[in-house]
Amino acid sequence: MNKESYNVIGVMSGTSLDGVDLAHIHFKIKNQKWSFEILECETIGYSQNWLDQLKIAVGFSKEALQKLDSDYTILLGGIISDFIKNHKIENIDAVCSHGHTILHQPQNGFTLQIGNLPEIADLTHQTVVCDFRVQDVQLGGQGAPLVPIGDRILFSDYDYCLNLGGFSNVSFEENGQRIAFDISPVNTVLNFYANQLGLDYDDKGKLSRTGKLDTALLNQLNQLDFYQKKYPKSLGFEFVKETILPLMESYTIPIEDKLRTFTEHVAIQINLALPNKNRDLLITGGGAYNTFLIERVQFHLPEMKIIIPEKKLLEFKEALIFALLGVLKLRNEINVLASVTGAKGDHSSGKIHFASKEL
Repeated sequence: MNKESYNVIGVMSGTSLDGVDLAHIHFKIKNQKWSFEILECETIGYSQNWLDQLKIAVGFSKEALQKLDSDYTILLGGIISDFIKNHKIENIDAVCSHGHTILHQPQNGFTLQIGNLPEIADLTHQTVVCDFRVQDVQLGGQGAPLVPIGDRILFSDYDYCLNLGGFSNVSFEENGQRIAFDISPVNTVLNFYANQLGLDYDDKGKLSRTGKLDTALLNQLNQLDFYQKKYPKSLGFEFVKETILPLMESYTIPIEDKLRTFTEHVAIQINLALPNKNRDLLITGGGAYNTFLIERVQFHLPEMKIIIPEKKLLEFKEALIFALLGVLKLRNEINVLASVTGAKGDHSSGKIHFASKEL
């Protein structure tokens, strides 16, 4: 499907469990250059029942995961259909959906994003492009991060593109190649401790700001093996559950101190991840609203020019880029970079599901 404009919907659910992000996007390509417009967009929060399931699904049996996948596909199909109906969106070329990551074990040749079953095309009455990570893992890659090709195509004006979501990840150009990798957990950990205080999240980092820095915990966090590895590398919730939280829980300190210490850890790791310290840094994702975290990042990168964009781009950049990945798949063009994931080669990843004709 090669043409000059595309009317698509990008769908993304991140590991921070904020909800399902949906963005209606118009893409245009002229003289090999892409442009975009973000139209209607919204985040649909999860019910408490779904939050409870998604938080513990990493430990589910194979049978329980299959049922979860089926149930989540139905849920996601309904969310997408409601979005289309409520905003009266017509003539859609495709819905481009990431699904929700439950398991990510590229070292074992395995990654699972639920909500990508073929039935989603019939549930939404739309062509659906989805399941972008599996093929890359089969080709020996990390299956993540996938956003960097979108950074290269749509945001080349910035030296660094940093996302602060459930995890932090960065992408940039180095010696003519796009480099990208996960840096550390962010909201997966910060939200965990805010939840213990009865809050959904630490608003603007206000709790973290009141805490005291525990240097012993900070040093242990910074010395974890993952941070010594060279890219390509990626993180899943397994790392939080099996490594980060047991370490954090071994310290009997106030939750505010844990938040303060982990915020510092995130900022330090961002500093260590960026080879040049005096460039332009575009920050998106929910963590960009954490004023205290941004202050700590700026403290460790005093010469970096930090750019936080307008709300639509800040909150829906990942949905935007998965929309682009879907369009590139429809065009049978490269949408995953081997320089980023470590796969055997660049490739066009994802599956295309078509709605039944009788619908």
